[in-house]
Amino acid sequence: MIIEPKVRGFICTTAHPEGCKAAVNSQIAVAEKYAGKINAGKRALVIGGSTGYGLASRIALAFGGGAATLNVMFERAAAGVRTATAGWYNTAAFEQAAEKKGLYAKSVNGDAFSKEIKERVIEIIKRDLGKVDAVVYSLAAPRRTMPDGSVCNSVLKTVGENFTNKTIDLRTGEVGEITVTPATPEEIDATVKVMGGEDWADWIAALTAAGALEEGALTLAYSYIGPKVTHPIYMNGSIGMAKRDLYYTAKAISKKYGVNARVSVNKALVTQSSSAIPVVPLYISLLYKAMKKAGTHEGCIEQMCRLFSQKLGVYDSEGYIRLDDLEMDEKIQKEVSEAWKAVNTQNLDEYADIAGYWDDFYKMFGFKFADVDYSADVNAEAEIKEA
Repeated sequence: MIIEPKVRGFICTTAHPEGCKAAVNSQIAVAEKYAGKINAGKRALVIGGSTGYGLASRIALAFGGGAATLNVMFERAAAGVRTATAGWYNTAAFEQAAEKKGLYAKSVNGDAFSKEIKERVIEIIKRDLGKVDAVVYSLAAPRRTMPDGSVCNSVLKTVGENFTNKTIDLRTGEVGEITVTPATPEEIDATVKVMGGEDWADWIAALTAAGALEEGALTLAYSYIGPKVTHPIYMNGSIGMAKRDLYYTAKAISKKYGVNARVSVNKALVTQSSSAIPVVPLYISLLYKAMKKAGTHEGCIEQMCRLFSQKLGVYDSEGYIRLDDLEMDEKIQKEVSEAWKAVNTQNLDEYADIAGYWDDFYKMFGFKFADVDYSADVNAEAEIKEA
């Protein structure tokens, strides 16, 4: 079949297998330059390792550090005229490349929040790896089914009061204003349940109880802080409440289970999650412009390779790993702040990298790669040998 991008809202409902393979292979090429420089674990569990920072973590650990990797994902295979998800194609491409390299690489497809998937993963670890010495928790989910069967949904809202600021309609390029309303206490609690640290702690508890986690193992979760302009909707919003819980969870599980649990504060990038947050896409497009001009722009794989080769053991006063240091550079933030004040619909191209934003968006789903023939008939099916 010939596969074209079909965009609805902030997601693309199709994905291209050859394009996703090109994306994965380009990240592998970056990671291989770090061979011998990454030593963050040799047997890694990546929870949420099929897209974004989770996928980049898996690639960096495997192709930069030679690690065996077990991935937990929640993806969909192709069916009839419907393509697989990008995460499915990414995983298939990664595991094909890993097999050629002689690297252990397997995946479990299912709900990472569930007890059943945790038990299945532990069974595989004990059978194949004995124990893991690194756990990356990079789960991005809009909802979570709790043990009692109830469902918690996360929300993208402020806390306490309305927030009005600039935003952009990425489809039309129109810069306008948006008002985001505050979350209720129940919505905040649900968002923390979905995006906070509770499930991360559950994973570490289950792995430890089963004897599947090395003493002193490294475990990482990812977060974002950002500049003041995004604080009401992010750092101090409902998502921020969840990320704060992640921070306190890291301290708790380090103390209780004898692991090195850390939160890495990463750079703002185009992801399915960030595309859905009001205000943030406009900020990202201004940031891209400034950082590309300065020569400091990084994608997911550059971030993760720098994390694992340079940043482990380097913490700020609160214990965070600050991988957002280049984004938060004073000169970059001054330029972005000035652009934020000046940008409007008419001068958008002067201040914002909208083309770069859309390029990253489409590439998440395997489109816009120069060396892929999108007019060619391709097989939408891709095999993943689940563990």
